[in-house]
Amino acid sequence: MPRVPGAAKGRSDDEAGRHCPRGSPLTLANLPPSRGQKRLALAVALAFLAALFISAGELANIQLGRVDAFVPAYGTSIFVNDLISAVLLFNQFAILRSRALLAISSGYLFTALMVIPWTLTFPGVFAPDGLLGAGLQTTNWLYVLRYAGFPTFVIAYALLKDADPPRRLREGSVGTTILASVAICAAAVCVLTVLVTAGEAHLPRISIDPIHFSRLWLYLAGGLILWNAIALISLWIRRRSVLDLWLMVVVCAYAVEIYLVSFPGLARFSAGWYAGRVFGFVSSILVLFVLLYEITTLYTQLLGAVLAQRREREARLMTGDAVSASIVHEVKQPITAIIASANAGLNWLDRAEPELDNVRNALRRVATTGHRADAMIENIRAHFRMGARTPTSLDIDGVVQEALAVVRDKLQIHRVAVQADRNERLPRIRGEQIQLQQVLVNLITNAIDSMAAKKGERVLSIRSEIHHSGDVMVSVEDTGKGLEPGAVDRIFNPMFTTKTHGMGMGLSICRSIIEAHGGQLWVTADKRRGAIFHFTVPKDPASPS
Repeated sequence: MPRVPGAAKGRSDDEAGRHCPRGSPLTLANLPPSRGQKRLALAVALAFLAALFISAGELANIQLGRVDAFVPAYGTSIFVNDLISAVLLFNQFAILRSRALLAISSGYLFTALMVIPWTLTFPGVFAPDGLLGAGLQTTNWLYVLRYAGFPTFVIAYALLKDADPPRRLREGSVGTTILASVAICAAAVCVLTVLVTAGEAHLPRISIDPIHFSRLWLYLAGGLILWNAIALISLWIRRRSVLDLWLMVVVCAYAVEIYLVSFPGLARFSAGWYAGRVFGFVSSILVLFVLLYEITTLYTQLLGAVLAQRREREARLMTGDAVSASIVHEVKQPITAIIASANAGLNWLDRAEPELDNVRNALRRVATTGHRADAMIENIRAHFRMGARTPTSLDIDGVVQEALAVVRDKLQIHRVAVQADRNERLPRIRGEQIQLQQVLVNLITNAIDSMAAKKGERVLSIRSEIHHSGDVMVSVEDTGKGLEPGAVDRIFNPMFTTKTHGMGMGLSICRSIIEAHGGQLWVTADKRRGAIFHFTVPKDPASPS
């Protein structure tokens, strides 16, 4: 069974924690019943009592016809239900190693096995007097032993609950203990069957004939009901778990069954007798149903926990991939600039007369670009670590000019004309300078790459204005090859790219940065030429309107 908190529906973690030992697996045997389960159990018990009052009247004395298939069908269903319940309870014993659970598991196994000789020896089912050398009294005494045995195991379960400390049995003895219990139960059933068949002539006379009972049966049935009442009281005093709650309901059903089978009419195949067998069937499926329900609930929550853990692991992997791709994407350009400046400096040094001023300028560019790469890495880390950003009051036109300075060499190489007029009337914005510069550099670089792949006029236009929302809007327009119709809706998705050697992370990072600033980033496809990327940034509240 899984170690999952909050296993049962309607049960809080705190409630479970108050009753279950810390670190103990949550099973039916140690989970406290929820309020809804208590109400359901009470409703079932009241329904049993209502059915008893209805069935125990004059209608119960009506003698019905014998149905030959009823007893085998009833016996088979009881055997299957009790056997499955025993297997599931043995499984919980293997987890908790409680002698109390071993006792109730053996009890269900004993009742399941006792059904076999009861069915085989029932008069008229497989033979006129029953199989196994049975006599007239054999079936009834097997019934008495079966219905006396189960409450005995229930009482043992209730008493052992308080006597058992945690980890009651050795780790390696569980399988041996279960096999021994199965063997003892099977041997006990065989011995009892032999005794009541071989010694049938010496048993007190319960049956007058295959249909009618003697008055002795009333005293035996009363004793069985009293014994079940003692089992009920034992459970009530020590009730703590869901299993305790439903075992009490089962014991009540047993008592109702014994009464209906025995008292009305003192005969088999009466309406009361058939009604009692129905109660017997219901009592056999109660704990089985609850066991299956609780196991299904626990494993459903386990599956949910595993899926949540898997999603978390996948999210971490995706975040790691995104961080790696972001670093590679953003640092690639500064590294290229550093290499170009370093090569230029080496060329100046390799001349017959080294031009030291040019070398000095090249080294300055290397240092400047290196600092910019370092700032990019720090800002990528800040982007994935919320709360690490330090927004300040900025002039958006100043940020635009700094971004253009970063890509000036690339603009010149590809012969791109720039139109970027300053707008003195714009309010200041509030944001992180390096990150906004990073967004502009990405948009400008994409525009240059788009125009480099197309012949004709190459013009980059950057405009800053007030958006109708009141934020400051920046538009980056190019005269490149534009966007395919299907790319407009997907261009901001991670790993989607329209470039041959693109990584598909630039625009995704840009949108994340802008949205983190409280703005929006979108694209407009120009049917005549190129594309226009727009983003908004909230203005600084302290800036004059």
